[in-house]
Amino acid sequence: MAGVDFVQIRERDLPDRDLLALVRDALGAVRGTSMRVLVNDRVDIALAAAAAGVQLRGDSVEPSRVRAIVPAGFVIGQSIHDAREAALVRDCDFLLFGTVFTSNGKPPGHRVAGLDALRGACGSSPVPVLGIGGVNETNARAVAAAGAAGVAAVGLFMANRAHAELDSVVRALRAAFAG
Repeated sequence: MAGVDFVQIRERDLPDRDLLALVRDALGAVRGTSMRVLVNDRVDIALAAAAAGVQLRGDSVEPSRVRAIVPAGFVIGQSIHDAREAALVRDCDFLLFGTVFTSNGKPPGHRVAGLDALRGACGSSPVPVLGIGGVNETNARAVAAAGAAGVAAVGLFMANRAHAELDSVVRALRAAFAG
């Protein structure tokens, strides 16, 4: 899919061997493209599979500890939920802020941070912030206007859509951040 920078493997409940196999399969699927694979919170699996990096949960090990043991160029992202967390994070390549809007991926009643909180996180962060949670092609410009460097999406790509439609969605998201 043209324009997608990263694919994150986020299978928390898989046994280690199965997770490693899945990451290796994903790496095979993106070989020859510009897409890179990140593994959710499992530095060991990311390193064993030679993935591009890891996306750490907010309550995970400190990124500086990860940075100390990974090769140069290894991508580290961390999830955050407010401006205070954004200001404190170090040794990351990007932050993932959410939940920005109501999302089908979260249970009913899950706290929605909103655009003002995203704006605060972007203003407090020394690294690029990506918005996640309910972001789509119709509200992406508002996410960009809040200062986000880009978006991350799950449900947007999980919908039963044709490949051409997904390419159109990615182009719309890119356009929202182009200026």
